Amino acid sequence: MTAAPTDSTSTTSEMSCLLEARDHVRSRTSFTPKVTLFLGSGLGSIIEGMETEAEFPSAEIPHFPRCTVQGHDGRLLLGRLGGVDCAVQSGRFHLYEGHPARVCVRPLRLSRLLGSEILLVTNAAGGIHQDLNPGTLMLLTDHLNLTGQNPLTGENVDELGPRFSDMTQAYDLRLQEIARNQAKNQSVVLREGIYAALPGPCYETPAEVRMIQTLGADAVGMSTVPEAIAAVHCGMRVLGLSCITNRAAGLSSGTLSHEEVVEVTRKATETIRNLMLGILGDLAESTS
Repeated sequence: MTAAPTDSTSTTSEMSCLLEARDHVRSRTSFTPKVTLFLGSGLGSIIEGMETEAEFPSAEIPHFPRCTVQGHDGRLLLGRLGGVDCAVQSGRFHLYEGHPARVCVRPLRLSRLLGSEILLVTNAAGGIHQDLNPGTLMLLTDHLNLTGQNPLTGENVDELGPRFSDMTQAYDLRLQEIARNQAKNQSVVLREGIYAALPGPCYETPAEVRMIQTLGADAVGMSTVPEAIAAVHCGMRVLGLSCITNRAAGLSSGTLSHEEVVEVTRKATETIRNLMLGILGDLAESTS
């Protein structure tokens, strides 16, 4: 039976849920990842060629719900990619599926308990800045949490991190430099900007896009920020990349659709994959 999109911590502490999920994974493998990858809509093929040690459908992991979104296949994979031991969450959980924020970040927290120290997170986003056209890649330098939720709300999980987390430098400067160097080496145009997260599932109205633009964001999406907050809370270094799949509402004459999002990311997959493998290669060298 698959889990329903509800909060299973009503009678169980969050740490107990995470330890049960960890024990489920550890019952099958002792593999210890160093880097965690979260893949956005349509980007699952980035992991082709991964030397998989173990694979877990998300719905079979205790206290994990089932992915319900096209382009998110809902698997946790452990294995070697780009010369680095990785945990890959292919398909993530979203606020708009009805999950509380702390449920959305359970895969991230699980990977931390398994030993991961770095989060590489990708997403599909709408471009607001004039230089962010479909197919462009954007390096996240900061974010705006406009979801109305925070995964740290409620009782703090002291075993993972402090009650109050410093978000001054949520996206690691050294990882950003590695990404810039790899993009330069591969002749990839890599823009930089601030990502705004809204809860979805509907796309933003033109008025909302104008508001977000006034607040200083360059791109907008429906993910990433909860995972980034949880990663910082538990001491992980974070690198974020957006694939711009469309101009945000009101900035072009067309309408928006999820099919368009998946198609644009599919076309950009090879570029993103090569960039991610290059970044992982640099991380492998720096930790060897």
